[in-house]
Amino acid sequence: MRNFVVTIDGKTYSVGVEEVGESVGEVSIAPAQVVTEAPKPVKATAPASGTKVLSPFPGLIKNVLVSDGATVKKDQPIIVLEAMKMDNEITAPCDGKVTISVVKGANVETNALLAVIG
Repeated sequence: MRNFVVTIDGKTYSVGVEEVGESVGEVSIAPAQVVTEAPKPVKATAPASGTKVLSPFPGLIKNVLVSDGATVKKDQPIIVLEAMKMDNEITAPCDGKVTISVVKGANVETNALLAVIG
């Protein structure tokens, strides 16, 4: 068994590795590259009139359940907002035609405009 001391993100770890065969020589590992897709931007345009649907807390738009321009009924789920690993359905506060102001994958803050129902 060979013991190594490894430092990752400023923390030091002691690691024991058992030798099982021929030595392969020195191995170097390049730092990992994290590649993530940037969240899609929030739409900037929304109708000025109608009932605004605002985000109750910050989170991620996990799903948009209705299409833009659809007619919705009061209490119908329209958006799924993920916050703290929990899915929360955002429902229509009234009947009407919905204009969606966000896209799936967007991060929103508290009181961000999600939709307008008019």
